[in-house]
Amino acid sequence: MSTAPTATGADGPVPPPRASVPGAEVSPAFAGTAAAVPAAGADPAGWPVGVPVAAPADPVIAEVEPGRVRWDPAERRARASQSFWTALVGVPAIFSVLRLGVEAGGELQTTLLLVANVGPVNLLAGFLTTAARLISTGMVAVFALGAVLAVGADRLPPGTRRRPLFARWADLTPAWVVLASFLLALITWPLLYLPLLLPAFAAAFQLRPGRLHEQVVPRLLMIVALLAGYAWLLLPTLRDAGRQGELLVLALLAVPPLLALFVAGPLPGLVIRPLASVTEVAVLAMLVWAAVPVISTPVLPLTVTTVGVESGPTEDVRGHVITTDDVNMVILQERGGVRYVPVDLVRAQVLCPSEEELPRYRLRIRDFHVEDSLLEGMGRRVRPVHRIDAACRIPD
Repeated sequence: MSTAPTATGADGPVPPPRASVPGAEVSPAFAGTAAAVPAAGADPAGWPVGVPVAAPADPVIAEVEPGRVRWDPAERRARASQSFWTALVGVPAIFSVLRLGVEAGGELQTTLLLVANVGPVNLLAGFLTTAARLISTGMVAVFALGAVLAVGADRLPPGTRRRPLFARWADLTPAWVVLASFLLALITWPLLYLPLLLPAFAAAFQLRPGRLHEQVVPRLLMIVALLAGYAWLLLPTLRDAGRQGELLVLALLAVPPLLALFVAGPLPGLVIRPLASVTEVAVLAMLVWAAVPVISTPVLPLTVTTVGVESGPTEDVRGHVITTDDVNMVILQERGGVRYVPVDLVRAQVLCPSEEELPRYRLRIRDFHVEDSLLEGMGRRVRPVHRIDAACRIPD
């Protein structure tokens, strides 16, 4: 005796359709199984008691534009989040490895010597002290530009254009992360560039003058009071910069507060896509340009070691001390090469500043040098700058 064929589904065998004639016999092989949907015209009264009747499902039709893949918004946010955190974690690690290679002068054996003696904690600490400005600059630029592009993209018709990358990063980043990036920039940026945080902060949080007060007259009075306080704070510095002919300093200190009044708000739809592409390339170029001195900054402190026998001639070895043991002091010389100096011949050693640490401007903002950050300025108050030792001077 042959049985009717069955189809196999995800939950087991699926019984064949019930006979359209009421009272038709069902094969014993399907006894106790869920019955199928009755055929058209069948009498529902003929169904066994307790067996539900399934309603026919409506077909799901998704209208998709031909030749275009439509990504799910959740998947798009996940991709943007993954790319953001990958860049935030991977870039410092790559920079740390590159710093060792540059510090070694491109020599493999010297690089391996540095890797063996420079611990990861020391390398991370040295990187953060020198690259904190770079990290905060990149984050501030991304959040400020992303917020401006996001407001403009929200005004466009849905589905017309894909949201810019910086706008997606700004959307998925919590507010406390954005605020933390501005605080990091506040304590690590030189005072000369701190006014740039004003328009960046207004753009990142979309702070418009209208949010100060609903009425026009009180709003204008508040803006005038804020600008007057800012001018009072920087008036001596602006006057000294004008006397010294430092036009760049004047522009960096005077223009950003005025720009902060107009930077927030949506952009025209026609310029969003070109501006997004240009800003992405510009931020990348800025980070590469700023990363060059970060990569080339020494990992080890610069010292001048006086070497010689007692009551005899001495020699000054200028370089970075890699390690010291009971026998030798290993010094990476400033002009290249590794030198092993016997510990018994070391007579003196002094710590020297690098050329990048020497000031270029003779301007101060309320007893803080314009090239110092708030962190460095407070540190100099605790430990004033000591007189540079004569041995640190580079011989002509």
